[in-house]
Amino acid sequence: MQYYYQDFLIRDWEEKERTQAAEVIRSVLSEYGLDWEPDGADRDVLQVEECYLAAGGEFWVIEHQNKIVGTGAYYPIERGEKAVEIRKMYLLPTVRGLGLGTHLLQQLETVIAFRGFEQIWIETATVLKAAVKLYESHGYIPTTGVETQRCDSIYVKYLFTNDLKF
Repeated sequence: MQYYYQDFLIRDWEEKERTQAAEVIRSVLSEYGLDWEPDGADRDVLQVEECYLAAGGEFWVIEHQNKIVGTGAYYPIERGEKAVEIRKMYLLPTVRGLGLGTHLLQQLETVIAFRGFEQIWIETATVLKAAVKLYESHGYIPTTGVETQRCDSIYVKYLFTNDLKF
């Protein structure tokens, strides 16, 4: 997958970008006072092949002027019915406020629905106020059952794939 949104290239992650993608995520977490957990909640960023690709998910990077400025990913999960979890949706401060987060979320949802999934789950921390606002404004419903220690909120969105027209 590879396409442009404005002057941002959104594409599949490549192995050579492991460190760059991890640094974007570590930087955003730090900005909000959250810890980078390479042996815990962030292990998946260091093991994209195992945690996303081999599991039937995808991991995308957002590139601007040959630099990784954001990430977004999902993988199938056992929770729910035909469910995935969106993870690692982070943007550097320099590219926020341009509609990129909304666009990325919508593209992830489109691909997820096209692949026949019916539920999308997202765990987050309430300190990420813009992310929470984004999810809630796009039909994600607060629920219970947080599994990631760093997170204190969980949302679900039910997709009705039979209503989609491609």
